[in-house]
Amino acid sequence: MQFFRLFFIDRFFSPLNPNFHLQSVFLQFNSSGIKRNIFSISVRLIDSPHRSTFTIIIRLDLFNLQVILRNRRQILMKIAVEGCMHGDLDNVYATLLHLQEVERTKIDLLICCGDFQAVRNENDLESLSVPPKYRSMNSFWKYYSGEKVAPFPTIFIGGNHEASNYLWELYYGGWAAPHIYFLGFAGVIKFGSIRIGGLSGIYKSNHYHLGHFERPPYNSRDIKSVYHVREYDVHKLMQVEEPVDIFVSHDWPVGITDHGNWKDLVREKPYFKEEIQDRALGSKPAAELLEKLKPPYWFSAHLHCKFAALVQHGDGGAVTKFLALDKCIPGRNFLQIIEVESEPGPYEIQYDEEWLAITRRYNSIFPLTMKRSNFGGKQLDMEDSRQWVRSKLQSRGTKPFEFVPTVPCYNSSQTGASGSFSGHNRNPQTEAFLQFLELPYVLDDSEAAESLVSRGPVDNDSEGGGIEDVDEIQLPDDDDDDDDDVA
Repeated sequence: MQFFRLFFIDRFFSPLNPNFHLQSVFLQFNSSGIKRNIFSISVRLIDSPHRSTFTIIIRLDLFNLQVILRNRRQILMKIAVEGCMHGDLDNVYATLLHLQEVERTKIDLLICCGDFQAVRNENDLESLSVPPKYRSMNSFWKYYSGEKVAPFPTIFIGGNHEASNYLWELYYGGWAAPHIYFLGFAGVIKFGSIRIGGLSGIYKSNHYHLGHFERPPYNSRDIKSVYHVREYDVHKLMQVEEPVDIFVSHDWPVGITDHGNWKDLVREKPYFKEEIQDRALGSKPAAELLEKLKPPYWFSAHLHCKFAALVQHGDGGAVTKFLALDKCIPGRNFLQIIEVESEPGPYEIQYDEEWLAITRRYNSIFPLTMKRSNFGGKQLDMEDSRQWVRSKLQSRGTKPFEFVPTVPCYNSSQTGASGSFSGHNRNPQTEAFLQFLELPYVLDDSEAAESLVSRGPVDNDSEGGGIEDVDEIQLPDDDDDDDDDVA
């Protein structure tokens, strides 16, 4: 065993603080076990106005220890986070554009925490799980048709009020419209150097262990279960090992109220008190993911209120800043701008190598019936899959496949549905994605569809999930002048 004494600069030079001191640190290694001779340690300069990161590059062999200090400039990426969109893209974008002008700033990305309602035409409304009086075209269709263009790159997850037929076309993720990217039922992508993960839907325990058995056109039961989180998608996210900077879920991780001012929350929403006391307010799988991934930021929506929490992972461990936001209504807390340190651009949505490797590895057990996934109790070797994906990405590039419209768009000058509803559409983006990963297309699997005919009744008793389907449970809200508070 060889030992070296490395003098590590603990505080670096900056124009405002020229003083620094040295701290002695031991570096040890086994000379017979060295596979790589270069190590790097990134150290953030927190007291510099330039917000630089210094990287110490260590090159070593048995005779020499060379330390090189490199300065990699960091910048602040401005990310807008929005709660429940409810199809109101026009007003959210207008609000952000006004904010840009007033604050003389530039917003780099918008993240929506669900209930996005990517409704393209009146047929999509039939797959939207809301009472008929709430079914409205809103404004997404303008961006789908090209009549308008999103002024900011937009990333969203699904909630419990979605055009589920369209999101099923993009199960693995993809462009719902130009510049508007759906993260998939579960997914991880990169935006510049920032890694963003997400889980669509809400938790309901009696559907959690089932497969994705629902197929469009949905019957009265399936339209209310298609958006329920499934164990398969959570299991894939639990395989993520590399750090995630931002995670997004629609419902809150259960127990998150322990880490914030829950008393103020109950004063605002008194009907949450019993759910909080019973530890039923929120999602158990989301809580498991929070503990596993420990992202610096976690954003949610669903319960139509603003709630902040700070989660300390163990004594002296990582910290997650949690924030839930409201829906897009004047006077409500539905938007938040955060600044995240990032490497310089370009700021583009890109495939994530690790997530593609996980997707490819687990697609063979994708559950498409009411039977639960069989994970086999074994750990799959990811290294071979990573190398295979890396080679493919190096050849093709990391940008997602281009947006392709799949149905006629709503025409506001005409009345009546735009064409006949024909069930599942194969989205060319999804087909190209699966061909790229050399995987079969199974989203319209006929065996799964046939199994629905003979299936037994589903137990609707749930041990968890909290307040979730507001088409069944009306949430009171004193702030509303009418009864439009659909979560």
